[in-house]
Amino acid sequence: MQESKIQNFNHLKIHSQFSICEGAVKIDDLKDFSKENKIRAIGLCDTGNLCGALEFAEKLSKSGSQPIIGTQINFKFNETIGLLPLYALNEIGYKRIIELSSKSFLNNDELSDPHLDFDQLLDQNDGVAIFSGTFDGLIGQLFNKGKLKEIKELFLKLKNNYGDRFYIEIQRHNDQNEKDFEKFNLINSKKLEIPLIATNEVYYLSKDMHEAHDALMCIKNKTYVNEKNRIKLSDQHYLKSNAEMADLFADLPEALENNFNFPYRCNFRPLSSKPILPNISSEKGISADEILKIDSIKGLNEKMFKIFHINDENLLKDKNYLKYKDRLDHELEIIIKMNYSSYFLIVSDYIKWAKENNIPVGPGRGSGAGSLVAWCLSITDVDPIKFNLIFERFLNPDRISMPDFDIDFCEHKRDLVFKYLTKKYENSVAHIITFGKLKARMVIRDVGRVLGLPYGFVDSISKMIPFDPSRPQNLTECIAGEPRLQKLINEDMRVKKLTELSLKLEGLNRNVATHAAGVVIADKKLTEIVPLYKDSTANLLLPSTQFDMYSAENAGLIKFDFLGLKTLTVISNTQQLIKKKNKDFNIQNISFEDQKVFNLLSSGKTVGLFQIESAGMREALIQMQPNHIEDIIALVALYRPGPMSNIPIYNDCKHGKQTPDYLHPLLEDILKPTYGVIIYQEQVMQIAQKLSGFTAGQADILRRAMGKKKRAELERQKQSFIAGAVNNGISKDVAAGIFLKIEPFAEYGFNKSHAAAYAIISYQTAYLKTYYPKEFIAASMTMDISNQNKLSEFYEELKRLDIKVVRPDINECYADFRTDGKIFFYALGGIKAVGYEAVSNIVKERTENGKFRSINDFLNRVNPKNINKLQLEGLVKAGAFDNINPNRQSLFKSIPNFIIKSKNIFESKSANQIDLFGENEIQEFEGISKIDDWKFEERLSKEFESVGFFISDHPLNQFKGIFKDYNIQDFLSFSNNNDLINSNIAATLLKVQERKTAKGNNYAVLKLTDLTSVFELFIFSEVLEKNRENLKEGSSIILTLIKSNSAEENRFKRINVQKIASLNDLVNKPIEEVLFDLKSLKQLSEISKIISDDGNTTIKIKLCDHENEFSFTLKNKRNISRKTLNIIRNKDISAIIR
Repeated sequence: MQESKIQNFNHLKIHSQFSICEGAVKIDDLKDFSKENKIRAIGLCDTGNLCGALEFAEKLSKSGSQPIIGTQINFKFNETIGLLPLYALNEIGYKRIIELSSKSFLNNDELSDPHLDFDQLLDQNDGVAIFSGTFDGLIGQLFNKGKLKEIKELFLKLKNNYGDRFYIEIQRHNDQNEKDFEKFNLINSKKLEIPLIATNEVYYLSKDMHEAHDALMCIKNKTYVNEKNRIKLSDQHYLKSNAEMADLFADLPEALENNFNFPYRCNFRPLSSKPILPNISSEKGISADEILKIDSIKGLNEKMFKIFHINDENLLKDKNYLKYKDRLDHELEIIIKMNYSSYFLIVSDYIKWAKENNIPVGPGRGSGAGSLVAWCLSITDVDPIKFNLIFERFLNPDRISMPDFDIDFCEHKRDLVFKYLTKKYENSVAHIITFGKLKARMVIRDVGRVLGLPYGFVDSISKMIPFDPSRPQNLTECIAGEPRLQKLINEDMRVKKLTELSLKLEGLNRNVATHAAGVVIADKKLTEIVPLYKDSTANLLLPSTQFDMYSAENAGLIKFDFLGLKTLTVISNTQQLIKKKNKDFNIQNISFEDQKVFNLLSSGKTVGLFQIESAGMREALIQMQPNHIEDIIALVALYRPGPMSNIPIYNDCKHGKQTPDYLHPLLEDILKPTYGVIIYQEQVMQIAQKLSGFTAGQADILRRAMGKKKRAELERQKQSFIAGAVNNGISKDVAAGIFLKIEPFAEYGFNKSHAAAYAIISYQTAYLKTYYPKEFIAASMTMDISNQNKLSEFYEELKRLDIKVVRPDINECYADFRTDGKIFFYALGGIKAVGYEAVSNIVKERTENGKFRSINDFLNRVNPKNINKLQLEGLVKAGAFDNINPNRQSLFKSIPNFIIKSKNIFESKSANQIDLFGENEIQEFEGISKIDDWKFEERLSKEFESVGFFISDHPLNQFKGIFKDYNIQDFLSFSNNNDLINSNIAATLLKVQERKTAKGNNYAVLKLTDLTSVFELFIFSEVLEKNRENLKEGSSIILTLIKSNSAEENRFKRINVQKIASLNDLVNKPIEEVLFDLKSLKQLSEISKIISDDGNTTIKIKLCDHENEFSFTLKNKRNISRKTLNIIRNKDISAIIR
C-alpha cells in the first residue's frame, strides 16, 4: 500500500546543531528535506537554548513548512534537576520562553548546569505549552529514582497551571528504561486526565547517521565508543516517515491525534526586524538630530582652532572653515534623513569616554574614517578632507545599509569600556555568541580520540590536513589533495573508519564562545527581543545573545564593533616607558613628515612595525623608498593579491622611470597622487563623478557593482557612465575605453579610509622605533611574551641594532622585557612553561631582599607555589641559573630534590620550626646531582625547547668547520648580492608551516636562522616530499638556493630552494677523497703523524717545496674524520674534500 502524501505526524522534537554535540541536524539540510518531502509543520526543541530559533523560523517557513519554536530547559524540582520541553503557542509564549531560557544562564552559579527552580514554570505561563519530556528528562530522572509521589505532585501542579497545554509525552525508540517509563505515563495520563502526545526525539535526519552520532555523543561526554558504561541511544532517533510513526503508535490514536492537532495551536513564529536603535535625547527633551548637529559643529570649531589656529570670531571669514562646514552640513543632512543620528551619538559617547579615561583608541578603521561628522565627534582621528576620503563610501542614501564603525581599542583596557556600557545601558547591552565548529582538523582529532586511537597516530593524520585560515578547505578537499592520507585510508581500516565518521560530523557546532569584539545595544531590555547566554566560568562583564551575528542583526539589533588591537597597547606601553625620561612626549603630537622615520622605512628594517613587517613588505619598502605618508597609505592598500602587481608601476612612476597614465586629462588631479595607478575605491567613485556627472551615491553604487562583478548590473552602470560622459563632451568610444580600463582596478580597489587609518598607526610605530628603539622593542616583546617565534625576530633585531642584551638570569632579569636606557633585559616570563605571575613573585622577592646567592638561598626564599617542576625545568634549560651554577644538566636532574626541599622549608616555616642542621644559605644545596653538563648540541637543543630560539650560542657554530667545503654563504649576503644567482646556505630550522596552493598542491613556509639573520623561504611540493625527514624544528640543514630575477629593474626577486640536506648527516658522512695542498716538507711531516691509521679515505697530496712541485696519491687509504681535518686546517694546511 502506497504511503499517503498527507502529513499526519508532526516531528516536534528536532535537535539541530545548536544542541551542542547532541543534535546533528543542520538547519539548511532540514530546510531542503522539508521542501522535498512537503513537511506541513515541524518543531525545533534544542537542548538548553534557543540559539537557532530565528534562523529555523526563517528558513523553514521559506521551505513551505510551519516552524514551531520550542526548547528544553533544565528545572530543579526538590533536589532533582532535569529537562522539560516548552513550546511557544503565540508571541506572549515566545517572549516567556525567551525569558526563561535567558534566566537559566544569567541567574546561575559556576557549579551547576544552567537551570531554574520549577516554581518559575508556574508563573506567567500564558502562550506556553509544556511536555513531560523523555526518560532522561526531569520526570524520567524522578522515575528512575523511584520518586513517584514527587512525579504525581509535579503532574498536578502542571495540570492546574497549564490545563490542556500540558501533555504527557510517549516515545518509542527502544532505548533503555523506555518501556517501563511509558507504562507509568499511560497510567498517570488516564488517572489524572492529562492528554497524551506522541513524539520522536530526532537527532539526525537519516538512519545511516547513527554511528557518527554515537561518536558525537562520546565527544560531548568525554567517553570512548568502546566504553561499556556510557550513555548509548538506539538507532531510532532519525526523522521517521508518516507511515513509520503511524505504525509505531497505532495502539494510541489519542497520542497521534494530539500530535496532528498541535500545530493548529501554534500561531506565531519570530520574524526579522528592521534595525532598532536606542533613541538618544537629552534631559531637556532635545532630539537626537539636534544633539548631533550641536555636537558636530562644536567639534568642528575645536578642530579648526587646534589644526588651523582659527578663533571663533574668524571662522565665517575663513575659506578652510567654510569648506569643512559645507561638507559637514552635507553629511548631517544624509545622517538625519536616514535616521542614524542616535548611532553616531552612541559611538561618539563611548569613544570620548575611553579617551577621557586614558584608554588608547585607534584613529579609525574601515570606511567610517571617510566621515567628517565622525572626525568632529572624535569617533575617528582621520581628517577625511585632508586625505580626500568620501562620505558616501561609508553611508550612501542611494544604497540603504547600516553604518558600521569598526573601532580599535587597546586590548588590555577594552573591558573598561564594556564596564561603562553595562553601567550606562544596563540590561540593553550584550556580546554576540559564536560557535566553534568541527572543522577538518578538529573533527579528525575528536573522532580519533573517541575511537580510542593512539594520540600520536591521530596527531600525525591531523597534521596532514593543511591549516590555512586564508584558504580553508573541507575534509573532502583535504583528502583529495593529500596522497599520504589517501594511502592510509586505503590500507588502514582504522583510518577509513575515522574519515568516514569525521566526514559525517564535519561542520557541526562543537562548542559555544563569545564574539568579544561584537556588542549589541537595544532600545529596550534585551530579553524582550532575543534570548541571552552567559558562561558562568568565563570572566566576561556582559552576557551574550543566544543568536549569532546573522540572527542578531535579523532580529533588529545593531552591532557595535570593539576590536582589540594589540599595537595600540604596544604604543601606549612604549609611551609610558618614554615618559620616564621625557615627560612631555605624546604620540598624538608627532610630525608625519619626519625624514628619519622615512629613512628607516626605506631601509626595510621594519621588524615590529604595524602592517609593514613581512618579508614582502620590507622588499616593497626598499623598492618604493617612501618619503611621505601617502606612500605608506598606498602600500597598505596595494600589498594584497591582485593589486600587488601594481607596486612596481607605482614605484617606477614615483622615481621617474615611467610616465604615469592618467587615462584622460580630466582625471589627472584624481590619479596624480598615486602616479596614475588606481589604488582606492574612492578614486573609482571620483572618476565617475568627474567624468560622467554621477552623484557620490551613484558613484558608490557603480563602485560596488564593479567589485561584485554582477554582469547585468555592471552593464546598466556602464551605459549610465558612458551617457554621462557623452553629456560632458567626451566621445562614446573614449568613455567606453576608460570604463574598461577602470573596471579591473575597481574589482580589487581598496578602501582608502581604512588604509589611511592603518598607515597612521604604521607610521607611529616607525617613529617610536626610530627614536626610542629599546623602549619600543621592550613593549613589543612584552606584548608577544608567549609567542616565541615573534620573540626570536625581535632578538635578532636587537643584535642588528647592537643593543646589549642580558640573557635570562634569575638575578638580573624581570618578568617582562625591560631596558634601563642602555641595557636590555630578557624577560623570564618569555620562557616556556614559566608562568608570568609566578616569576613576578620570584622577582619581587629578589627586589625586596637581594639577589639569590646560591640554589640553597633560592629554595629558602621562594614560595614553593611559584616553582613547580615545569617552571624550574624552563628556567634551567634557558640558563637562568648559569651565574649561580653553570652546570645545567646537574640542576635539571636535581629538580625533584629542589621541589621536596622547597616544600619542606615552607612547611617548617609555616609550623614556626627552625632546621638546626640546615645548610648555610651561601653554601650549595647537597642534593644537586654530580654529573657533567650537557654537550654543546644538547645544551642548545634544551635552550631551544624553553626559549623558542638560540640565545646563548648558535647550533651552526659547531658546523663552521665544513662551511668552506660546501661554499656556504650567509643568507643576507646571498640575497643582497645581485651578481650571485645560486649558493649554498646553512641554517637552523625554527618553524615549518605546511599549506596548500589554490590548485591544492602542498608547499611549506620555513622560518630559518643562520649566523646573521632570521628569514623565511618557501619550498614547493617536490622538494617538500623529498625532505620531510630533514625538516624537524631545531635541526640544522644546508639549502641550495637559486634566484629567479626579473629582467626589468625594480621588480621583486624570488629565491627558490633546489636541495636540502642535514648538516649532521654531512658531518658524519664518510670522506671519500681529500687533497692536501702542502707548502713544505715540514707540513708533510706534520700530516703524516696525524693520518697514520688505515681507513676508507683516498689521500692525494700536492707538494710545492721551493721550486719543485710533486703530486701523488698514497697507496693505502687512511682514516680521516671531520675532526681530523679541522686539526690539520688549524695548522694552516689546505685540505680540500673531493
